[in-house]
Amino acid sequence: MTNQFADFGIAGFGHSLGVDQKVEAEVLTEFVDDPERVLQWGYHTFHRAPADVTAIELSARAARDAIEDAGLTADDVDYVVLALSDVPGYLNWDASSALAREIGVRLKPNLLLMEGCVSGVTGLGNVAGLFATDPSLQNILFVAVNRVSEYHRNRMRVNNSIHSDGASAVILRRGHEFGRWLATVQFTDPDVSDWFRTDFGGEVAPVAPADWSSQTQANGLEAVVDHFRTDPKGLQTFVTALNQRLVEVTDQACAKAGVERSSIKKIIHLNDNQGSFEEIAEVFGVPISSTSAEVAAQHGHMGAADHLVTLAEYTRSGELVPGDLVALIGISIGMRWYCTLVRI
Repeated sequence: MTNQFADFGIAGFGHSLGVDQKVEAEVLTEFVDDPERVLQWGYHTFHRAPADVTAIELSARAARDAIEDAGLTADDVDYVVLALSDVPGYLNWDASSALAREIGVRLKPNLLLMEGCVSGVTGLGNVAGLFATDPSLQNILFVAVNRVSEYHRNRMRVNNSIHSDGASAVILRRGHEFGRWLATVQFTDPDVSDWFRTDFGGEVAPVAPADWSSQTQANGLEAVVDHFRTDPKGLQTFVTALNQRLVEVTDQACAKAGVERSSIKKIIHLNDNQGSFEEIAEVFGVPISSTSAEVAAQHGHMGAADHLVTLAEYTRSGELVPGDLVALIGISIGMRWYCTLVRI
């Protein structure tokens, strides 16, 4: 089914990853004093960028690869969209413009998305809006990047995922047959919007206390427990609803696209731990092989970059072929549940 408002597909892929790090006790002890807890998450590898490699540099490498893969030059790019899912390099600064400068796309429009890892998926819906409202657009560069700021966040204490450094990029081309966008849906539970925030460095608290360190800051999940400290029944209800809402948002996307959930070939979830993938497979009623669990274990959680890196791997390996229906799903800050459907 072709969307009547925005008809576009993926004409090229690119990605750039930090240096591979094995998930083993001697590596993990730099970040946590209980490596066994992290080992239980089931990751094999994560990516850590060198200290002098920024999010913009990772993004530019991925962008150039996608432009080349699509057979284009920077002059052919009509719009640059950047989804940035960690702390930006600077305050009062437009990272999307910095990316455009880095890759040589000048005097063209650009857009910056900063809604955490969700923006690497719902950003495709934003692009649909651009195509729908501006018939002159032909090729949009969409880049999603996660570069952990280790001053602000401990990559192994944000939640029950190892946070990884990487960027993914795609060229989204009007009328392209491969990787067609079908629908994007998201909804939020704003009552818990403060969970997983970085408390220091922003307008409310620009400077951290002298004794504060990301190495010892509370795990984001501790904020969840604290929220429900006097309401254990409420916590149980919320936990039960977490994955069920993924099914709900996927069903909403399927309804918009006019497809059946049973026709989805692959469920690409954010690169969560293996236990979460088992739970997701159960709630969707599919074998875990129908999810992206195996790829997630090789990369760690690359924030907004997860889904497009995984989609590229599956299409290049031949596991996904033209005609296959793919759901890109996840849960992000906000709290947001989201799904984008793509027809390979």
